[in-house]
Amino acid sequence: MKDYHINIFYSDEDEGYIADIPDLEYCSAYGNSHEEVLSEALIVKEAWMESTHKSGKPIPKSHYRPVIYKVV
Repeated sequence: MKDYHINIFYSDEDEGYIADIPDLEYCSAYGNSHEEVLSEALIVKEAWMESTHKSGKPIPKSHYRPVIYKVV
């Protein structure tokens, strides 16, 4: 299985970096640097997967690809 795409962007409103994983609903993280937010996102992803697995819900496959990767 391919890994999940992670979006990272700076939020002026939050004064820090936000990371979200589009394929995993409500899976996001916050950090003061892009390195920190990526590390936090990987931790949150594992917790999200464990929680979803324990609840018996299916774990979605990786589908999201940013527009820059789509073939026309």
